[in-house]
Amino acid sequence: MVALILSKGSILAAYTGNVMEIWMQQIISWLALPQYGLSTVFLVAFLSATLLPMVSEPVVFGLVTISPSLFWPTMLVATAGSSLGSAVNWWMGYGSVQLAQRMDSSFAHTKALQWLAKLGPKACLLAWVPLVGDPLCLLAGWLKMPFWRCLFYIVLGKYVKYVLMTAGLVQLWP
Repeated sequence: MVALILSKGSILAAYTGNVMEIWMQQIISWLALPQYGLSTVFLVAFLSATLLPMVSEPVVFGLVTISPSLFWPTMLVATAGSSLGSAVNWWMGYGSVQLAQRMDSSFAHTKALQWLAKLGPKACLLAWVPLVGDPLCLLAGWLKMPFWRCLFYIVLGKYVKYVLMTAGLVQLWP
């Protein structure tokens, strides 16, 4: 009976592994840069700017490497997708005030909020910084900073990051 259970377990594991592999191959082919290009850049930039643990830079660099003529359209599309993702974070922060008020305020939490309140929407220039930028937009919304001013600084910071990072990689990559 134990051998039968182990056998069924290994069959299930093998089936699950094959399904997962097929699923991943379908997603990779769906996101293939040459076929979908700018839509892929937009989607990946949008998702990576939310609180999901993703990065968009390899996709942006990949498309520019494959199609150098798409440099500026790629910069604009990546900036738009990433900025919209940050806007989602702002709105999540704006809507989570009641939840945050229930949380215990630590010294570091209080200092971070004071720093952010002091800088105002200009702090959103740092929305591109890994690990810091996404929660920063969330906190800007929580503090009810002006949405359009925050979005202006988010777009500016992300655009400069994409242009400088991609142009630098294009120049350095053989």
